[in-house]
Amino acid sequence: MEAFLLSTSIVALAEVGDKTQLLAFLLAAKFRKPLPIVLGILVATLANHAGAGALGAWLTSLLAPGTLRWILGLSFLAMAVWILVPDELEEDEAKLARFGVFGTTVVAFFLAEMGDKTQVATVALAAQYQALAAVVAGTTLGMMIANVPAVLLGDRIAEKIPVRLVHGIAAAIFAALGIATLLGAGESLGL
Repeated sequence: MEAFLLSTSIVALAEVGDKTQLLAFLLAAKFRKPLPIVLGILVATLANHAGAGALGAWLTSLLAPGTLRWILGLSFLAMAVWILVPDELEEDEAKLARFGVFGTTVVAFFLAEMGDKTQVATVALAAQYQALAAVVAGTTLGMMIANVPAVLLGDRIAEKIPVRLVHGIAAAIFAALGIATLLGAGESLGL
């Protein structure tokens, strides 16, 4: 349950102001069809985060526990810094393919998540907790918590969210995870 709740909260916080949230605003403004956009976000996120989570789980079988602990601890600290860097939607990601609303959303979101903060966080969380289903479900729910309101409410809420504060909270959580991991938290999990 801890892996699910932490994955949900970290990703929901990290996603505020992220390029995929900007993409959600863009898709909502362009198509004005919330249901296929929301379903497209869900499908793309499940596919992307399942792959990222599987990679994280696989890494635990390759690395010695001490090595994995250092990699994870430093990765969480790096995520704490990275989360403070504002995202911008790149022009390539803003150019939408013509696959219909659902298809465009799936392709655009899947590609936008490649190498994104939340994908890297999913790898690290899956390696840390060794609970693939809980982490993928949590990170996916976190993405939906952040992006569904962006699709449904669009510009009405975009300017009211204190993005810097939310990112600061997410960075603090990642930093705490990094420090705790480096200090030995998770040793009962074999890290």
